Amino acid sequence: MASLHKRASAGLAILFVVLAFLLFGAAGTPRYWQGWAFLACYFAASIAITFYLVRKDPALLARRMRGGPFAEEEPAQRVIMSLASLGFIALIVLPGLDHRLGWSHVPPAAVVAGDLLVLLGWLGIFVVFRENSFTSARIELAADQRVISTGPYAWVRHPMYATALLMLLGIPIALGSWWGVLVVVAIVPALVWRLIDEERFLARNLPGYSEYRDRVRCRLLPGIW
Repeated sequence: MASLHKRASAGLAILFVVLAFLLFGAAGTPRYWQGWAFLACYFAASIAITFYLVRKDPALLARRMRGGPFAEEEPAQRVIMSLASLGFIALIVLPGLDHRLGWSHVPPAAVVAGDLLVLLGWLGIFVVFRENSFTSARIELAADQRVISTGPYAWVRHPMYATALLMLLGIPIALGSWWGVLVVVAIVPALVWRLIDEERFLARNLPGYSEYRDRVRCRLLPGIW
């Protein structure tokens, strides 16, 4: 438990340093209040959820820490996760450049709304974690995994992707960049590709998933898709 806590804390610290370097390096200045507000919201929520998982569900936290392109077993998923990782980097760098060059004029109220979207996305992720302890950062099955059909899974088959998309939309707005929203649009195809590929994997390998898929028709957005 102590080792997991240390690794999780170190991972968050490294992520903070990397994001701050990318964001303020692209902006060319630390005088970027939108950037500091975003980092405060993003890491306050991620730290709170991490500490919750350390105490309540360390197995889930361990699964969430085994993510990234090189953690995937399938070549297609390595490509998808590489694209998603590059997209996330662009989602941080482009708003920084936008701030430096003055491309966008986002009012403070919209920036605050973007931060609220980020926090709402984290809240949705927390709800998913509480409902589904098998939520891994890579496509895999746990030895005792079963189909989860309660909570948000009664509405859509992939609530994690839905809440992540909400957070991604909030990030460029929170950073004061309308142009950054275009990066979210570019990320969506990779997210959809991963989602569909994951469904194929679950239908082949997780007993009861095909029946669940027939009952819950929407993948991502209730009543839409």
